[in-house]
Amino acid sequence: MKNAMKLLLAGAALAALLAPANADDKPKAEVMTSWTSGGEAAALNIIRSEFEKRGGEWEDSSIAGFGAADAAFQNRIVAGDPPTAKQVVIGLDPAEFIKQGLMNPIDDVAAAGKWADVLPKTIYDFISHDGKVFLSPTGAHGESWMFYSKEAFEKAGIASEPKSWDEFFAAMDKLKAAGILPIAWGGQAWQETKVFNMILLSQAGIDGFLKIYVDKDTSPASMEAIKKTLTILGRMRAYVDEGAPGRNWNDATAMVITAKAGVQFMGDWAKGEFTVAGKVPGKDYGCMILPESEGMVFIADSFDYPKTGDASQDKAQKLLAEVVMDPEVQVAFSIKKGSIPMRTDVDKSQLDACSQKGLELMSAGKIVPDQAIILTPQQAGALADYVDAFWSNPSANVDEEVAKFPSIFQ
Repeated sequence: MKNAMKLLLAGAALAALLAPANADDKPKAEVMTSWTSGGEAAALNIIRSEFEKRGGEWEDSSIAGFGAADAAFQNRIVAGDPPTAKQVVIGLDPAEFIKQGLMNPIDDVAAAGKWADVLPKTIYDFISHDGKVFLSPTGAHGESWMFYSKEAFEKAGIASEPKSWDEFFAAMDKLKAAGILPIAWGGQAWQETKVFNMILLSQAGIDGFLKIYVDKDTSPASMEAIKKTLTILGRMRAYVDEGAPGRNWNDATAMVITAKAGVQFMGDWAKGEFTVAGKVPGKDYGCMILPESEGMVFIADSFDYPKTGDASQDKAQKLLAEVVMDPEVQVAFSIKKGSIPMRTDVDKSQLDACSQKGLELMSAGKIVPDQAIILTPQQAGALADYVDAFWSNPSANVDEEVAKFPSIFQ
């Protein structure tokens, strides 16, 4: 009888081990991002598909607009109902939540994956706090790009990429004369600020750019670079349409894709929109670093993982961190989104011509960080307000605006 009971129990135990896992045991992840455009959604789906392939259950909480997604996330944190993971920009902003003890470290995942060996040291330092890893990076973006329509340039008789700002404005005049909108402008403060930074790098150089944003330098040389930047930015108003205010960046990209506009200034995530539309770099559109610029501004995305008090959520967070840093996922994600993989050991041969250009600049160290990485959220917000106020006021006096610039660091 005892032997029979032992066999019965053993059989039951074996059956339990062999039985398929209950659906409720699946790691469930509610993932909050601002990735809602065609290219962004396609890239996010790369991560989602692999997460589900590994047994996870995905709930999408994407909200259009980075600012809107951030505001919703903060409300969820305050309400004690955070999502499983949140897309964030590497830098000082996520560091604030980490310092407040609101985020889970993912040290064990990072150690198992040897992230310290496969990530650029700068990036690894940004995702680590007090010796612990909290963020899983998805990819880096160059932000100093000018995308242009080959069809529009041909119609306007523009034979080559402008190498100086004088050549740039001459090209814009040709587009206007041909009845083509010169600049597809996204009239939102964050987009305007990125254009400001692109121009500033072309006027201040890498060292000068870093002096201004890292050292908060207000010397005559730095302020002269700000003056030149505002002057160039102000000249662009004459080449923008009346429908620009409030326009989303991907809608501006669509104007270049359809040759309704000549150029757009945007981060290389705009390539994802061209890809979705079936457009090929070098054939249908061009990508160039801004005139007179010796490098590019960069930004990097990642996921962080809020403390939820739920052990099953911890399991989902670790699985998502593993998926995000998978070498094949990094490449496939970057191809869809137009970014550059963060891992240094991936097969980069699959990247397009634009990404290869960006990769060369990053490898050569000809990069400077976006303000979201090196400024506090308050300072970054003040910068966006400053640029938006200038752009929105065609009668603004450049010298007076230069004098106001140092106030953004206060």
